[in-house]
Amino acid sequence: MVSKRFALLVVIRIVLLMLTMTALAFIFARTELFFNQIILLGVIIIQVSELIRFITHTNREIAKLLMAIRYSDFSISFKGKKHGKSFQELQDAFVEIIEAFKKVSVEKEAQFKFLQVIVDNMKVGVLAVKEDHGIELMNKAAQDLLKIATPNYWKQFQQLQPTFANELDAMEDNERKLIELSIKGEKQQVSVQINRLKILNYRYTIVTFQDIKSEIEQKEIEAWHKLIRILTHEIMNSVTPVTSLSETMIMLLEENGQPKPLENLSEETLEDLRFSLKTIQRRSEGLLHFVEDYRKLTRIKTLELKEVNVRELLEENANLLSKEFEKAGVKLQVNSEARMSVAMDRKLIDQVLINLLTNARHATENHENPVVEIHAYSSSHQSVIEIKDNGIGIDETKMDQIFIPFFSTKENGSGIGLSLSKQIMKKHKGDLTVKSQPGQGATFSLIFRK
Repeated sequence: MVSKRFALLVVIRIVLLMLTMTALAFIFARTELFFNQIILLGVIIIQVSELIRFITHTNREIAKLLMAIRYSDFSISFKGKKHGKSFQELQDAFVEIIEAFKKVSVEKEAQFKFLQVIVDNMKVGVLAVKEDHGIELMNKAAQDLLKIATPNYWKQFQQLQPTFANELDAMEDNERKLIELSIKGEKQQVSVQINRLKILNYRYTIVTFQDIKSEIEQKEIEAWHKLIRILTHEIMNSVTPVTSLSETMIMLLEENGQPKPLENLSEETLEDLRFSLKTIQRRSEGLLHFVEDYRKLTRIKTLELKEVNVRELLEENANLLSKEFEKAGVKLQVNSEARMSVAMDRKLIDQVLINLLTNARHATENHENPVVEIHAYSSSHQSVIEIKDNGIGIDETKMDQIFIPFFSTKENGSGIGLSLSKQIMKKHKGDLTVKSQPGQGATFSLIFRK
């Protein structure tokens, strides 16, 4: 509507101009009206000037309005009444735009403050750097962790934290890394992740980091408590009966606090003594075996890495255990890529495979059509050896415990094999994982990361 009225005003001025020019042409045709020609020519010049001034002034006002909107300057108003009633709607529209912008601005400000409160109360440090190396954001957690105020530029940050800054510059997009920092003489273990993104033609680097030293210390404390509980349990299981039997033997060998003569001991008493001594010996040997198993967990040797053909490795271990599998009636199958090779400590991985294959055989014994399958495959980022059985599976309540030292699902198991195997794979910068459901077997995966 506004544009129509504006156009109407322009059309009226152009029509008047054309009428004036027509009159001028008529007068020019009559030479006796020279004075009138001069007057009409002046009128035309005035009308053209007025038209130009009208359009120019209006354009300036509209341009001022648009610039005010662009820069969110709500102090400027558009005086539409100066240009006639036709611009009153433009004035009203501008007021509506101003109100809408004010509302959006208030909402954005509220959202920004809300997000700022969230970011500032996060325990994770957040640092945002713009492509011109300006520091756009550094939350309170980041300031507290690094013990610095928010710098304005990346160069300032480099001066305050040169080691951290160099590590960040060297990191790839979406990379996660553990960095050790010395902050005012105190060592910190910091887990860092970096992300780079583009927003409105600007590139930003977003860094998130967290001090994990306290978490590691807490986990270590929990691990020690768990270990102490296990050690106490195992030692008490051996020591308690030994103590009890020792007291029994003393009672059999003494009378009224005095030693009994050996010739006075009955055959029944001697038999009880022999039984007690054998039990003490057995318990003592069990305790020694337990201690030796614990030593195994704590003294894994330095790896001797060599490229090993995986297919040959698996076939050799399968042949080594084939007789035991045949006796148990368990079928053993090997499937591997012919040219697949992995850098490993052959002796240690042999130990892991024998342990896992033995466990799989035990899990499938007395099972209908027992089968243990070995699969090996590789991808661009890892090589995997899978040992799969169709045995009894593992109870869900025990899945999180099977890799804990001395925990065993077997009645006479030591609980060392899986824990030791896990540590060996960790030494190889890999992992040992398990997937299982009760009654549907289990799959153990040896993961070698490239």
